[in-house]
Amino acid sequence: MITKYDLTKASVARALRLLCRPVITGLENLPQDGPVIIASNHLSFLDSVIISAFMPRRVKFIAKAEYVNSPGIKGKLMREVFEFIDIIPVTRGQQSESVAALDPAVEHLKQGNVFGIYPEGTRSRDGYLYRGHSGVAYLAYVTGAPVVPVGLIGTQRLQPPGATMIRPAKFEMHVGEPIPTPESHGHQTGKLRKTHVEQIMTTIAGLSGQPRKDVYNVSPSVQRDAGRG
Repeated sequence: MITKYDLTKASVARALRLLCRPVITGLENLPQDGPVIIASNHLSFLDSVIISAFMPRRVKFIAKAEYVNSPGIKGKLMREVFEFIDIIPVTRGQQSESVAALDPAVEHLKQGNVFGIYPEGTRSRDGYLYRGHSGVAYLAYVTGAPVVPVGLIGTQRLQPPGATMIRPAKFEMHVGEPIPTPESHGHQTGKLRKTHVEQIMTTIAGLSGQPRKDVYNVSPSVQRDAGRG
């Protein structure tokens, strides 16, 4: 049965292909069934739309609750966008790898579904690939799901930081081979998670071609909140 989601997904993918002429590779690397964690670099608000549009399976994401709760026309548009993207709302300042945010993701994966996460935690505004948080490894160890790395290139040109309008621009999405979860014998440690995250981020860097920074990225909103403290 063809659902509204299927129709929207096909329409968005068709529009992106027509207007942006994207280069998409590696979709065959996404397992056809079972739980999967998609781990991607993050350059644009539209990254989740792009991944959802082209991945063969439906993907659920974490997103800032403020995107959904914004008043006025912007809020209405965001809610329409998120009818297409499955999201777990996260309040400002709440880490994407926190237990409060990831418990629903664990449940989603244990049901055999696909969950998408940005290990950097927020968009890169300078083009560098930042350190990955431990949440992606936590999900992998708790659920046993393989991690499928994704490298996005040029998506920031669709809507540069601070811009309100979306403009057509060529971009690339490269999907890597699944990274299996290392055997932990039921005892995941900080060292195991750190090693797994580093493997994931190294693979993403190879797919995206980004230079790396060995620090965590911090969103401007969190910086502003910290400044007010």
